[in-house]
Amino acid sequence: MPVEHHPLRGMLLMLAAVFCFALLDATAKHLSQTYPVPMLVWARYTLHCLLMVIFLAPSLRWKLVATRRPAMQIVRALMLVGTTGFAMAAFRHLPLAETTALIFVTPLIVALLAGPFLGEKLRPLHWGASLCGFAGALLIARPGGALNLTGILLVLGAALCYSIYQIQTRLLSPTENTLTLLFYTALVGTVSMTLAAPLFWGGPLPSWRDGIMIAALGIFGGGGHFLLTHAFRLAPATFLSPFLYAQLIWATLLGWLVFDHWPDGATLAGMAIIAAASIVLALTQRR
Repeated sequence: MPVEHHPLRGMLLMLAAVFCFALLDATAKHLSQTYPVPMLVWARYTLHCLLMVIFLAPSLRWKLVATRRPAMQIVRALMLVGTTGFAMAAFRHLPLAETTALIFVTPLIVALLAGPFLGEKLRPLHWGASLCGFAGALLIARPGGALNLTGILLVLGAALCYSIYQIQTRLLSPTENTLTLLFYTALVGTVSMTLAAPLFWGGPLPSWRDGIMIAALGIFGGGGHFLLTHAFRLAPATFLSPFLYAQLIWATLLGWLVFDHWPDGATLAGMAIIAAASIVLALTQRR
C-alpha cells in the first residue's frame, strides 16, 4: 500500500480513529450493565459487516473476499472476536481507563511472542521495555488495589487474544489486501456470533435510545478501523504509532465524564509506563 506524505492529516485521522475506539468501549461498558455481552459483540460485528458490504462490495466485489490463506484469516478473525468479547465482559467489572490500559500490554506480549512465532530477534532493549510495561500493568492491577480480580482476568484474556491476532496480522499482511483483512474480521465475527445466538439471545428489549447505542457499536468499530487504515496511507507507521496511545487519554476523559471515575496516582503512573514502553518497542521495531 503506497504511503502518501500528509503527516498532519494522517495524525488527525489517527486521533479520530482512537477516539472512535474509545467511544466504542464507553458505549459497550454502559450497555454491558443491562444486555448480554455476546449480543453486543454480535451487534458490533454485524453492523460493521453491513457497512463494508454496502460501501465496499459494489466496487471491490470478489477482491473483498479473495485470499490465499482462508484458514488463517478465520482464526485471526476469531481472535479479534475473542478480544472484543473478553474486553466487553471486563468493562462490566473494571473502570474504562484501567481496562484500556491493561489491554495496551498487547505490544509487550507480541514482542515476547515474536521470537518463537516470527523468528524476530529480541534485543536487550525489547526485554527491558517489556519488563517495564508489565511493571506498569502491576501498578494498575496491584495486589490489594480496588480492581476486581474477575475483571483483571478477563482483560488479560482480551490482551492475549489480541496478541495472537496481531501476530497473525503480521504473517498475513505481506500477501493480503488490507480491506480484505478488515472484511474477514467483520464477516467471521458476524457469522460466528449469529450461529451462537441461540445460546445467549434474550434479556430486556432495548429502548430506542439503547437501540441507537447498540447500532453505534458497529459504526464506531467500523469507522475507527476505516480511519486507521486511511491514516496509514497518509503517513508512515513510525510517525503514527505513538498517537495510538491517545486512546488512553480519551478513555480516561470518557471514564471521568460519563462514569464519574478518575484513576488514582499509581494507576496513572502505570498507564504512562505502559504507553512509554510500548512506544519504545514500536519505534525500535519499525527502525
